[in-house]
Amino acid sequence: MTVSQIPEVAPGPRAAARSGAAPSVSLPRTSMTARRHRAFYLFTSPWIIGFLLLTVGPMAYALWLSFTTYDGISPKWRYVGLDNYRELLSDPVTWDSLSRAGVFALTSVPLSIVAGLALAVLVNRPLKARGLFRTLLYLPAVVPPVGAGLIFKQLFNRDSGAANGVLNIFGIDAVAWLDDPYARYVILMAVLWGAGNIMIISLAGLQDVPRELHEAARIDGASPWRTFRSITVPLLSPVLLFQAVTGMIASVQTIMPLLIASDPTPKGVTAIPQTNYMYMMHVFAEYFALGRYGYASALLWILFVLILVVTGLIFKATSGVVFYNVDPEAKK
Repeated sequence: MTVSQIPEVAPGPRAAARSGAAPSVSLPRTSMTARRHRAFYLFTSPWIIGFLLLTVGPMAYALWLSFTTYDGISPKWRYVGLDNYRELLSDPVTWDSLSRAGVFALTSVPLSIVAGLALAVLVNRPLKARGLFRTLLYLPAVVPPVGAGLIFKQLFNRDSGAANGVLNIFGIDAVAWLDDPYARYVILMAVLWGAGNIMIISLAGLQDVPRELHEAARIDGASPWRTFRSITVPLLSPVLLFQAVTGMIASVQTIMPLLIASDPTPKGVTAIPQTNYMYMMHVFAEYFALGRYGYASALLWILFVLILVVTGLIFKATSGVVFYNVDPEAKK
């Protein structure tokens, strides 16, 4: 028998110990899979517990309330079935507030996306102190909504606001900015003031666009606008879709009209200018001003269903115009 024909024999534990090598131990595949599953649930357990207690639990409680006449105080409540839902479907105030919220979303979301994208294109250029400009433009986005509401309330105050102070310099009479019909424009300006958040997301998308495509377009003689429209925007379409969906959800739930109201108390919510009395203001009034917890919970669940439907329609309508580097439907 030649040397090449001698079968190899794995060293035993004693031989491995004499040679200084640690013996290899192979765990069963099922044991490794179980350990990975335990590690996964261990690390995600804080989020899972928080999601169940702070999201699923309150939603289930609100769903139960929507079938009752509970007012938050009195123990005398009763189960009314679908009466709350029938009432809101026939309530003109509900439909008017929902239509105002829809118009606000159709106005504020596109303007915010365009403003954020324009700022991102600006700070993506090789400018001096570019980091400083990015920081300054992003700062308003980190201001809490309550602080932003108080700032705009003071800026557009009829008697002592800076906006009317500027108008007085040019001999223009003071304007009641927080009343109809100007209140809607103040809310819109407050939303656009925080466009730095959209700017950061758009900036990350711009930096992910391959430079080779821009260079090839420039060599072919394409203008900057044509390059932006035919290359940059299609590659940014997933980012723009994300901003459109999240912006729509945030806009229909805005509480800014309440924050800049002249009387931001539960009793004063019904005195909000008519143009700013949107869906969430109606929900707030039903909850805290009128004490109709069951009816307000039904309003919130209807809003939840509408958001799901609108989000699905947005994804369906944009399925042919959103460009993905990787097919989102591809199976791994």
